[in-house]
Amino acid sequence: QVQLVESGGGLVQAGGSLRLSCAASGSIFSINVMGWYRQAPGKQRDLVAAITSGGSANAADSVKGRFTISRDNAKNTVYLQMNSLKPDDTAVYYCYALVGPSFYWGQGTQVTVSS
Repeated sequence: QVQLVESGGGLVQAGGSLRLSCAASGSIFSINVMGWYRQAPGKQRDLVAAITSGGSANAADSVKGRFTISRDNAKNTVYLQMNSLKPDDTAVYYCYALVGPSFYWGQGTQVTVSS
Protein backbone atom coordinates (compact mmCIF):
# COMPACT_ATOMS: atom_id res chain seq x y z
CA GLN A 1 0.00 0.00 0.00
CA VAL A 2 1.06 3.54 -0.80
CA GLN A 3 -0.35 6.70 0.71
CA LEU A 4 -0.06 10.04 -1.09
CA VAL A 5 -0.56 13.47 0.45
CA GLU A 6 -0.69 16.52 -1.79
CA SER A 7 -0.20 20.17 -0.98
CA GLY A 8 0.37 23.47 -2.70
CA GLY A 9 -2.83 24.20 -4.59
CA GLY A 10 -4.64 27.51 -4.44
CA LEU A 11 -5.83 30.57 -6.30
CA VAL A 12 -3.48 32.46 -8.57
CA GLN A 13 -3.79 35.05 -11.30
CA ALA A 14 -3.05 34.21 -14.90
CA GLY A 15 0.68 34.32 -15.53
CA GLY A 16 1.47 33.34 -11.97
CA SER A 17 3.14 30.26 -10.53
CA LEU A 18 2.37 27.49 -8.06
CA ARG A 19 4.28 24.45 -6.87
CA LEU A 20 2.47 21.27 -5.97
CA SER A 21 4.03 18.65 -3.72
CA CYS A 22 3.09 15.02 -3.20
CA ALA A 23 4.63 13.04 -0.37
CA ALA A 24 4.50 9.26 -0.52
CA SER A 25 4.55 6.84 2.40
CA GLY A 26 4.04 3.13 2.84
CA SER A 27 5.53 0.69 0.34
CA ILE A 28 7.51 3.42 -1.37
CA PHE A 29 10.36 1.14 -2.45
CA SER A 30 8.00 -0.41 -4.99
CA ILE A 31 6.93 2.81 -6.71
CA ASN A 32 7.88 2.82 -10.40
CA VAL A 33 6.31 6.05 -11.61
CA MET A 34 4.85 9.10 -9.92
CA GLY A 35 3.06 11.97 -11.53
CA TRP A 36 0.08 14.22 -11.80
CA TYR A 37 -3.29 14.10 -13.47
CA ARG A 38 -5.84 16.89 -13.52
CA GLN A 39 -9.59 17.04 -13.91
CA ALA A 40 -11.58 20.13 -14.77
CA PRO A 41 -15.34 20.28 -14.10
CA GLY A 42 -17.24 18.19 -16.62
CA LYS A 43 -14.08 16.85 -18.22
CA GLN A 44 -12.13 13.62 -18.04
CA ARG A 45 -9.05 13.18 -15.90
CA ASP A 46 -5.95 13.82 -18.04
CA LEU A 47 -2.28 13.12 -17.49
CA VAL A 48 -0.22 16.26 -16.85
CA ALA A 49 3.26 14.92 -16.18
CA ALA A 50 5.04 11.82 -14.92
CA ILE A 51 8.50 10.84 -13.74
CA THR A 52 10.10 7.44 -13.24
CA SER A 53 12.18 6.33 -10.28
CA GLY A 54 15.22 6.85 -12.48
CA GLY A 55 14.28 10.43 -13.24
CA SER A 56 12.92 10.15 -16.78
CA ALA A 57 10.09 12.64 -17.17
CA ASN A 58 7.43 13.53 -19.67
CA ALA A 59 4.64 16.06 -19.82
CA ALA A 60 1.49 16.73 -21.79
CA ASP A 61 1.89 18.99 -24.80
CA SER A 62 -0.46 21.53 -23.24
CA VAL A 63 1.95 22.17 -20.35
CA LYS A 64 5.36 21.63 -21.93
CA GLY A 65 7.59 24.63 -21.41
CA ARG A 66 5.45 25.82 -18.50
CA PHE A 67 5.28 22.91 -16.03
CA THR A 68 8.21 20.95 -14.68
CA ILE A 69 7.99 17.70 -12.75
CA SER A 70 10.75 16.64 -10.40
CA ARG A 71 11.31 14.01 -7.77
CA ASP A 72 13.27 13.89 -4.53
CA ASN A 73 13.76 10.20 -3.80
CA ALA A 74 15.32 10.93 -0.40
CA LYS A 75 12.09 12.68 0.66
CA ASN A 76 9.81 10.36 -1.30
CA THR A 77 8.24 13.46 -2.80
CA VAL A 78 7.31 14.52 -6.30
CA TYR A 79 6.85 18.16 -7.26
CA LEU A 80 5.05 19.96 -10.05
CA GLN A 81 6.33 23.48 -10.69
CA MET A 82 3.71 25.35 -12.67
CA ASN A 83 4.65 28.62 -14.33
CA SER A 84 2.81 30.94 -16.72
CA LEU A 85 -0.48 29.58 -15.49
CA LYS A 86 -3.58 30.04 -17.64
CA PRO A 87 -7.28 29.92 -16.75
CA ASP A 88 -7.46 26.65 -18.73
CA ASP A 89 -5.15 25.11 -16.12
CA THR A 90 -7.93 25.38 -13.53
CA ALA A 91 -8.66 21.89 -12.27
CA VAL A 92 -8.29 19.48 -9.39
CA TYR A 93 -4.79 18.07 -9.56
CA TYR A 94 -4.27 14.48 -8.43
CA CYS A 95 -0.97 12.92 -7.57
CA TYR A 96 -0.57 9.26 -8.48
CA ALA A 97 1.90 6.46 -7.95
CA LEU A 98 2.23 3.37 -10.12
CA VAL A 99 3.22 0.18 -8.32
CA GLY A 100 3.29 -2.74 -10.71
CA PRO A 101 -0.16 -2.74 -12.30
CA SER A 102 -1.78 -0.74 -9.48
CA PHE A 103 -2.56 2.97 -9.36
CA TYR A 104 -2.65 4.85 -6.09
CA TRP A 105 -4.20 8.31 -5.91
CA GLY A 106 -3.88 11.31 -3.67
CA GLN A 107 -6.94 13.18 -2.45
CA GLY A 108 -6.56 15.97 -4.99
CA THR A 109 -5.73 19.64 -4.64
CA GLN A 110 -7.62 22.49 -6.30
CA VAL A 111 -5.78 24.88 -8.59
CA THR A 112 -7.75 27.92 -9.73
CA VAL A 113 -6.32 30.42 -12.19
CA SER A 114 -8.18 33.71 -12.52
CA SER A 115 -8.07 35.81 -15.67
